[in-house]
Amino acid sequence: MEVVVEILVVNPNSTQSMTDKIVEAARAVASPGTVIHGATAAGAPASIEGHYDEAMSLPGLMARVREAEAKGIDGIVVACFDDPGIAACRELASGPVLGICEAAVKAASMLATSFSVVTTLPRSVPVIEHLIHGYGLSHQCRRVRSAAIPVLALEEPGSNARIKVRDEILCAIREDRCEAVVLGCAGMADLTAWLSEETGIPVIDGVSVATRMIEALVGAGLKTSKINAYAFPNEK
Repeated sequence: MEVVVEILVVNPNSTQSMTDKIVEAARAVASPGTVIHGATAAGAPASIEGHYDEAMSLPGLMARVREAEAKGIDGIVVACFDDPGIAACRELASGPVLGICEAAVKAASMLATSFSVVTTLPRSVPVIEHLIHGYGLSHQCRRVRSAAIPVLALEEPGSNARIKVRDEILCAIREDRCEAVVLGCAGMADLTAWLSEETGIPVIDGVSVATRMIEALVGAGLKTSKINAYAFPNEK
């Protein structure tokens, strides 16, 4: 089969099992002929839960993006809901780069007049609120909610993390009167179909949406602008 698009899906944390889950979610929605490459940010924290973790993840993330650019990868998905280092990644890459928060909330704005976000820990709430404001969608976001679970609980067999996420979505439907829900963590990607069935509402996973958006942008022949803000970094 002819390869149409090559996409790198980068997990900015260092937990390989989460990378495997994210890559599986991307491959499940990819078009025939699209090749999904997975990568983990070596040396990064095991999970990204706050500004410090995000900062510590950036060297590994930038290294993976540089490698992808050298290999001629067509587009990149940064699979962390904090959208770490997106602007810097866009400076390094010729093709389109999408963070899963931006992809998911923009998709939600096209599917419903309102949405809520369900994330992991409470400390992630202000980070996501800031991102959504920057993406110009605060007027459609009813609330950013926390299921009060550590990111790594999503990787633990037998944990009740998925139940807590489901129950928080049900609270969002009841209390926020939202019409769609965005999953605020890449580690929730494998729960999307189950949560949609359990709650009866569109549940949006940024990994799958970003993958398909990259396919669309590449298919339309579009690349990242190299005029001014996203120009390649100056050699120093």
